[in-house]
Amino acid sequence: MTDLSLSDQTIAGKTAPPSEARALRLPTQWLGVAPFFIFAIMFLILPTLYLMLGAFQNGAGEFTLENIIALSQPTIVAAYWISIKISLASSLIGAFAGLAIAIAIVRGGLPEWIRSATLTFSGVASNFAGVPLAFAFLATLGRLGLATVILNTVFGLNIYAHGFNILSFWGLTLTYVYFQIPLMVVIIVPAIDGLKKEWGEAAATLGATQTQFWRMVVIPVIWPSFLGTVILLFANAFGAIATAYALTGSSLNIVPILLYAQIRGDVLHNPHLGYAIAFGMIVITGLANVFYIWFRTRSERWLK
Repeated sequence: MTDLSLSDQTIAGKTAPPSEARALRLPTQWLGVAPFFIFAIMFLILPTLYLMLGAFQNGAGEFTLENIIALSQPTIVAAYWISIKISLASSLIGAFAGLAIAIAIVRGGLPEWIRSATLTFSGVASNFAGVPLAFAFLATLGRLGLATVILNTVFGLNIYAHGFNILSFWGLTLTYVYFQIPLMVVIIVPAIDGLKKEWGEAAATLGATQTQFWRMVVIPVIWPSFLGTVILLFANAFGAIATAYALTGSSLNIVPILLYAQIRGDVLHNPHLGYAIAFGMIVITGLANVFYIWFRTRSERWLK
């Protein structure tokens, strides 16, 4: 027994590193994610903290609540309300349209190359925003845009005579829908892929129709993912500024443009009020992301 114990200790000594060596081991496994944490701290966490701190300061750096109270001004409240309506409208339209596309390419029996092409395009289009997107919509649906001219000359339909304006609420909403639909497709496809074939077979064995299967199984399972994605699309549209500013300039009073005017503008220059407006946006988008994570967690319990 003693010999075996000594042999075991010898083998263990050869295979297991000494405690001193383990203590001196460098945490190299963290080097790969170090750039991410550095980037997040420098460009996300620190600027957010700076904005939040500036919202409760005046020009002299003293603590004040005047900036937060000033958020109740009618123009600022109207800007928040318009931004919420645009974000909600674009997120709902994008969510339902994206869900229909995702169901078609995943469970619609279409060729595989349709799915690959759609997902590839969606990955690109979901990040296509800013000045190029604004110019594309002006060239397409502006007063002299390609689609506007075709509708007017071929079909005799003058959309501007019927009240449409690319620089209006619905014009900006339609522009946002361009990147909302692809983003919905990219996010919801994995949830639809998670629907197990066994569920459909079990429902068919029990005598359920296809309508009953979708109403009692599919919709309850993907409902949390759908709601979570709608909230994520809302936050995505609520914080967009480049597309809105390039498309409408200052003609549409939405929160990101008002924020830009307060911090960088020549007329409405009040940086600390701009910080307070940004603080309000952080609160709204933060709540949206909290609900998104909650819905996402609920959906993952079924889709694992």
